[in-house]
Amino acid sequence: MKTSLLEGKKPAKFDKHIIGNLLLNVDTPDEVRKEKLLIGVRNEEGEIYRLIGATKHNSFMNAIEELFDLGLVDELQDSEGTSEGCDAIFSEAD
Repeated sequence: MKTSLLEGKKPAKFDKHIIGNLLLNVDTPDEVRKEKLLIGVRNEEGEIYRLIGATKHNSFMNAIEELFDLGLVDELQDSEGTSEGCDAIFSEAD
């Protein structure tokens, strides 16, 4: 899986836990967007600041499980399709 921070966006306080729990290769945003499945992560301001790209559905599901384990919520969990180019968007629970 690949990941990238988006320029000009502040990482969330919980970002270090994402890096610690997922095996991610850092790449450019353009390269991450080429992956088959995309996960966005929102910061406290509600902006997507990190993209995580997965080639295989299995890797995507493993990443989602880890993000849930960190106490994050997927705002697209109950919807069909994508939003803002992402298949899942995680943020802190309200």
